[in-house]
Amino acid sequence: MDTREAYNTWAAQYDTNQNRTRDLEGLALRNTLSPLSFPRCLEIGCGTGKNTVFLAQKARDVTAIDLSEEMLSKAREKVQAPHVHFTQANILADWTFRNGHYDLVTFSLVLEHIQYLDHAFEQAAASLLRGGYVYVGELHPFKQYMGTKARFDTLDGRQEVECFVHPVSEFTQTAKRHGLGLADLNEYFDDNDSTNIPRILTMLFQKR
Repeated sequence: MDTREAYNTWAAQYDTNQNRTRDLEGLALRNTLSPLSFPRCLEIGCGTGKNTVFLAQKARDVTAIDLSEEMLSKAREKVQAPHVHFTQANILADWTFRNGHYDLVTFSLVLEHIQYLDHAFEQAAASLLRGGYVYVGELHPFKQYMGTKARFDTLDGRQEVECFVHPVSEFTQTAKRHGLGLADLNEYFDDNDSTNIPRILTMLFQKR
């Protein structure tokens, strides 16, 4: 099952299934971005709109992108604000969907589905105003090394979404190649218990 097909299938139950990764990343994004001002935001991988709700409260203009039309349908039901613009697009192609330049680009649980990161970071950097930010929230690579990945159950059995492991250094070095410096890095743990393997990795990059 390719990524688009998987998320189209998952959309019907995505918001109702127990999903620690989804919930903790949503908290991590809010913790990271609450102190920042970002009048214009480009959200990559908006899914069902779990983070779009927050971004729409902070920004006066939001462009929200997703590969899955079924996830977008859920997001449009959830967020009916005139300053939020939803678009279906494949971010592996050129980003013709962007509308000018932004103060913030976000990736939430997206980059694990992309094998090579250069294009995404290149396009994100080109979408930003100078001084703007890129937020990345991902399933921690330590969790991936232990076998955790995006998966869900259907009547036909358990479905797994294709994922790729990216070490922290790959994120930071790829961002650096495209003029993005690391401004913040954090790890989030289940039940806030730092004696266990962290579940979520967040990074905040700034365009120089």
